[in-house]
Amino acid sequence: MQTISNQVSRPTPAYLSATWAALAIGVCGYLLGLWNADIMLNEKGYYFAIFILALFSSVTLQKTVRDKQEGLPATKVFVGMCWAAFFSSIALLGIGLFNAEMALSEKGFYVMAFILSLFSIVTVQKNVRDLGNKVEISSGINQVTNTPIEANEVLAD
Repeated sequence: MQTISNQVSRPTPAYLSATWAALAIGVCGYLLGLWNADIMLNEKGYYFAIFILALFSSVTLQKTVRDKQEGLPATKVFVGMCWAAFFSSIALLGIGLFNAEMALSEKGFYVMAFILSLFSIVTVQKNVRDLGNKVEISSGINQVTNTPIEANEVLAD
């Protein structure tokens, strides 16, 4: 019986750079817009807290969905809490912006920076996980193990 080790869906350095850049642009754009917004400090805190909740819940949700896909245990209660937190953050942003006394262009800016940040943080988390996973093919059965890849191997590709 022969065992061959390969990387699972190893992203290219260009793709890794693009996802990190998108995350930086989305987060910096949202936070810069919030910093310069002509709203009260408590409103800034509200939008900041929603943003942090959305980023954390989207990463956690992506991880639990992928864990279930790979056969790792995840309780229904935890998965449900992840979905609830994710949709709550989106609903709270929508409700806050709907009721905010801002120009429509400013509301659109927050929505776009929010969506870009959510998409890119999920993609960055997926890339980090893919870089840390290794596939072992043995007797036709694929098993994913969490074996860290040396930094030199990642940079060599």
